[in-house]
Amino acid sequence: EDEQEEDGEEKDSERSEEQLKGVLDEDTAAEGLHTLGYSAPGTEYVYLHLSLPGRELSDISILSGYIHLQKMDLSSNKINDLSCISHMPYLTELNASKNELTTYFDFKAPKSLKEADFSHNQIPKMKDLSAYHSLTKLLLDFNEIEEIRGLEECHSLTQLSLSHNRLTAIRGLQNLPIRILNLSFNQIEKVNELKSLKALRWVDLSNNKINSLQGLEGHDLLEMINLEDNQVAELSEIKWIEDLPLLRVLNLLKNPVQEQDGYWLSTIFMLLQVTDLDLKKVSAEEKVAAVNELDPPPEVVAAEDHRTHVLHNSEQPQRVLDSTLPGVDEFYPMLVLLGPLAGGRRQLSLKICRQFKNFFRFGPCHTTRTAYFGEVNRLDYYFISQEEFDKMVKAGKFLATYNYSGHRYGLGRDTVESIAREGLATCVHLEIEGVRSLKNTHFKPKYVLLVPKDKGKYEEHLRRTGLFSRPEIEEAVSRVDMYLQINQDFPGYFDAVINTDELDEAFTELTHLVKVHLGL
Repeated sequence: EDEQEEDGEEKDSERSEEQLKGVLDEDTAAEGLHTLGYSAPGTEYVYLHLSLPGRELSDISILSGYIHLQKMDLSSNKINDLSCISHMPYLTELNASKNELTTYFDFKAPKSLKEADFSHNQIPKMKDLSAYHSLTKLLLDFNEIEEIRGLEECHSLTQLSLSHNRLTAIRGLQNLPIRILNLSFNQIEKVNELKSLKALRWVDLSNNKINSLQGLEGHDLLEMINLEDNQVAELSEIKWIEDLPLLRVLNLLKNPVQEQDGYWLSTIFMLLQVTDLDLKKVSAEEKVAAVNELDPPPEVVAAEDHRTHVLHNSEQPQRVLDSTLPGVDEFYPMLVLLGPLAGGRRQLSLKICRQFKNFFRFGPCHTTRTAYFGEVNRLDYYFISQEEFDKMVKAGKFLATYNYSGHRYGLGRDTVESIAREGLATCVHLEIEGVRSLKNTHFKPKYVLLVPKDKGKYEEHLRRTGLFSRPEIEEAVSRVDMYLQINQDFPGYFDAVINTDELDEAFTELTHLVKVHLGL
């Protein structure tokens, strides 16, 4: 009988242990209490924090009596019911990650709750959180959520993480103050709905199906964008983020766009503010290389132009050009008239050469554009094809070349040499791009800037000619300011500046300058 009683007691004890397994008791709770301090009302000295991670807990109902708790860590347990939190009005931080929850916030809202972590659970739907006005951080990673909802009234929410869920679209985030957003490892295709998140600073959209960056524009505070392993295929998509002033980190690894020719330098060029691209530091040298290749400064263009012509000319049979080499006392004389389109360069060049025909001859440039009405081949320009122009470059036939308005222009070596052999000085007219190139040669021309001061009158003159499109007119007028700015920023860059509002007056002034220069 005694043995039977003992067996019965053992079975009852085992059954009791089985029932209590996973149930939080006071002793275990006491082990997790720490951080003594005054209660929120300030009337008692109590434990404020509770940490019970990894305790195999499934029933924590005993915590209903722990009303003063402010921070609680219950991660890595087997909890599926958090109703006890309804009795914790002062709770500010809750970590319930890695449990067996199928819902969240299924309790009366603690008014001061600021941070909540429900990641690594089995939550299929988001709930209405309109009562949680103080919530600043919400983590819901590794759940089964298909739609973002219930956050409309969370006006304090600054960090939201929903990675590794089943989202297919971004909705329900309009005008929230979110600064940090993690939506990685979902099935999202578009990011248009991010437009209203003006406080956004850090966004992780990696491992989705995104093919366009539209929606990321206008985020002036955005510093980091992670788009690794998506479907962005075109470099043109970078335009949506190129004006973000604080963007410093961008990750486009494992996107088709990486296979585009020139991807690395092109992306750096469009995003010069970025310091880290595709998990690599962007060096200052790479930024310089990107600018020099894709939009080089005028001086770099001119220097490269000069290098090209010297190189190609050196490959040709050499001959001594006595007539244009710098002499012992002075350089071969040249007069260069420059200024904006149809601003009087052509007329004044031809008139000055007629006025001083014993000193100057006009040297027409070569160009790939077609002749304007009234222009004559070999008198105004040598009009040639792009193919012919390229052949002349490779044959070292040019002293200087430049691009303007989509066309190529070049001052030929033979043009200058043929004039020089007659004992005359060469007079040419160029745009500023040609001047920059010519300044790299051994020639030391006199540069005279011909520029209209009355832009309205100049614009009307361009319209009346009927030769130019609206974009061409707008560009020409804008270059008036550019010429004047160069003259202001670089004193001495031009030997003289003449106002061409009235061409007769301009010709009189130019004539006087030439006479002084020639000692007449």
